[in-house]
Amino acid sequence: MREPWIVGVSGASGTPYAKAVLSALLDAGESVDLVVSRAARLTLLDETGATVRDAHWKDDVAAWLGRDLGDLAYWPAGDLAAGPSSGSYPARGMAVVPASTAACAGIAIGLSKDLLQRSAEVNLKERRRTVVVPRETPVTRSHLVHLIALHDAGAVVLPASPGFYGSGAGATAQQLVDFVAGKVLDALGVPHTLFRRWTGELGERNA
Repeated sequence: MREPWIVGVSGASGTPYAKAVLSALLDAGESVDLVVSRAARLTLLDETGATVRDAHWKDDVAAWLGRDLGDLAYWPAGDLAAGPSSGSYPARGMAVVPASTAACAGIAIGLSKDLLQRSAEVNLKERRRTVVVPRETPVTRSHLVHLIALHDAGAVVLPASPGFYGSGAGATAQQLVDFVAGKVLDALGVPHTLFRRWTGELGERNA
């Protein structure tokens, strides 16, 4: 039985993080269900020039990711009757990357305004692995309260905060993106080689 990871892309800046997570999951041979919010479509267009249209999602997502889609399924964000909206739908867990403040708030209070929020709420109630990747900075008190609520509900709150020990101060933007994507896959329990892991040896990066 197909048991995918659900990846929700919300409207926060940071669509390269979503691309890296999706590509890494597909590289690992995982099944993926993709949900792109309406706001995320605008951010994706602004940051990359890519479009994601419900009627042409295969061509659009393949062009955005620049690769074969493997076992990737797409659900329109407005389809609240979609598979991931139900706890009986088989799924391994979910990553919301990037996670806007609005998405975090909606998931935390159970708003379910679209399929992304509903899917995340379902994964939390079913006690499946749920990773939320907020990118906003600085944050307000209300945002912190919502992040705490998500943590208390069982989610892994994983801010898009890249480390430099794997590639140093001269790290490229892609290396920093891959670091965050790798931490997401770590939280999901999916093997990857997106960054060099810390081994406790100073200067190993230059060895």
